[in-house]
Amino acid sequence: MPNIGIPGLILILVIALIVFGPKKLPEIGRAMGQTLREFKNSTRDLTKDDDEEEKSKGNN
Repeated sequence: MPNIGIPGLILILVIALIVFGPKKLPEIGRAMGQTLREFKNSTRDLTKDDDEEEKSKGNN
């Protein structure tokens, strides 16, 4: 998978600015941040539950 460099990132941001407009970009960024945070918390909770389940099986 190729890396996205600075020029590619700038191009993506310019296209997003044109498509969504300057008023919507902060809202979209905020929503993406909240989505990523929720995903991270959910995966952390799932792995924590799996670890606790393995520990409880090991004690029996």
